[in-house]
Amino acid sequence: MSRVVLVRHGETVWHRENRYAGRTDIALTDKGIAQAERLALWAAGAGLRAVWSSPLLRALHTATPAAAAASTVVQIDSRLIELDFGQGEGKTEAEMQAAFPRERSAFVRAPATNWLPGGEDPALAADRATKALRELAIGEGRVLVVAHNTLLRLVLCRVLEVPLDRYRTLFPSLENGTLTELDISEEKIALLAFNVPLEKGG
Repeated sequence: MSRVVLVRHGETVWHRENRYAGRTDIALTDKGIAQAERLALWAAGAGLRAVWSSPLLRALHTATPAAAAASTVVQIDSRLIELDFGQGEGKTEAEMQAAFPRERSAFVRAPATNWLPGGEDPALAADRATKALRELAIGEGRVLVVAHNTLLRLVLCRVLEVPLDRYRTLFPSLENGTLTELDISEEKIALLAFNVPLEKGG
């Protein structure tokens, strides 16, 4: 049996403006750094056998203190990178609505079917990340994976066999630095915990 703990990276400088970061490398805020430090306190006693991260710096900077606290090093898997939002990168919802209103409205109705212009197919992103998690989970013990809001919600829909177009409504958000845990075996994937604050996690 393997447990995989999914964590969205700490708060970034675009978080408060709700800008779509996607593949853009954005720095953590002081709050985001504090969230990474709290994750490290949890990791010190979590019995982790590995820590994996998206290659983007906001995830790496969240994962690194946790890896150190667990007496291991961060390992990077490019399949854990955030969804590419294409023309939506760096924009707020209002800015997207002004720039490409028809496409934005279609995205709101069915975001996995009508992804943002120039962006990545969410189904392909869900496939790559789910495959990564299955591979990272091979072996006994607990693994920490630090990645991104949209990618992780797509993965949750995929493993729970929920239509991907529901990822924004079924899982409105993974909060920065909270714990979501999966039990992964060859036969099944079960959701054990969702969006658990670090103060209550473990």
